[in-house]
Amino acid sequence: MSSTTTSDILSYAGNLENLDSVHRDPRYTFGRVDIADPATVDPLVERADYVVNFAAETHVDRSIEDQSALVRTNIEGPLALLNACRKHPVQRFIQVGTDEVYGEVLGDPVDEEAPLKPRNPYSASKAGGDAMAMAYHATFDLPVVLTRCSNNYGPYQYPEKMIPLFTTNAMGGGRLPVYGSGKNQRDWIHVADHVRALDMLLAADAKAVDGETFNIAGGNERNVLEIAAVILDTLGLDESVIDHVTDRLGHDRRYALTAKKLQDRLGFEPEVDFATGLPDTVRWYQDHRTWWERIKSGAFRDYYDKMYGDR
Repeated sequence: MSSTTTSDILSYAGNLENLDSVHRDPRYTFGRVDIADPATVDPLVERADYVVNFAAETHVDRSIEDQSALVRTNIEGPLALLNACRKHPVQRFIQVGTDEVYGEVLGDPVDEEAPLKPRNPYSASKAGGDAMAMAYHATFDLPVVLTRCSNNYGPYQYPEKMIPLFTTNAMGGGRLPVYGSGKNQRDWIHVADHVRALDMLLAADAKAVDGETFNIAGGNERNVLEIAAVILDTLGLDESVIDHVTDRLGHDRRYALTAKKLQDRLGFEPEVDFATGLPDTVRWYQDHRTWWERIKSGAFRDYYDKMYGDR
């Protein structure tokens, strides 16, 4: 019987409630682990056939304030996992990355051969972890696959991220803090499609994927104001609650990537239509109000007031 182990340090965004649907399944186990600590990572990897590294400090605003957690999780973390995989060989190691490492893209969407031009501490740290993973493939012949995905959306997303932040603020009678003009543009993919792409890469023949990079994209480029409009329309509110605030330092205007390589190699196509996926996500937060209300108190409220109070 195959099994899955999830490991998480349960930092500020960790929430065991998100695992309620699977935590009683006999095929599933959870361990509270710091992936940058070799002593705790090693015994987990020893039992593994596949390793997928989702772990990351991901919030750009937080990365501007403090870089120490970034270096430990996004660079030292992959390093500890890779060394454990050298000691206990696995069939495949997937390093889950981000399109932000390509930097600001103002022309055609970029493919996997585009140069890396990270422009904020978060994307710079992710580029470092990616480079370490591919270096271990080249040096030690580890079966590494690197992915770079566009912005995810869907249920259970921590409400510091734009879509759940805007949705829960609007539901709670608050305002939507839009950076600058609100014209910054991203590609969006539903989390279910992202995971499906990773499943395909795990199942693929080694010769087709090992040592390679694959972009994962949804083909749904939208700017912040367009996203806000859909959220407000779904909730039956007007745009008077939008509050333009001081822009983020070094805010990239656009990320855009093509996932043609993944489509050609493995036949991947997103299945969740954005026109229904985004409203469905908003309705999920409506139906799970107690989940996010518990989160948006205490430390979260302190952080929110610090981040947006004087903007």
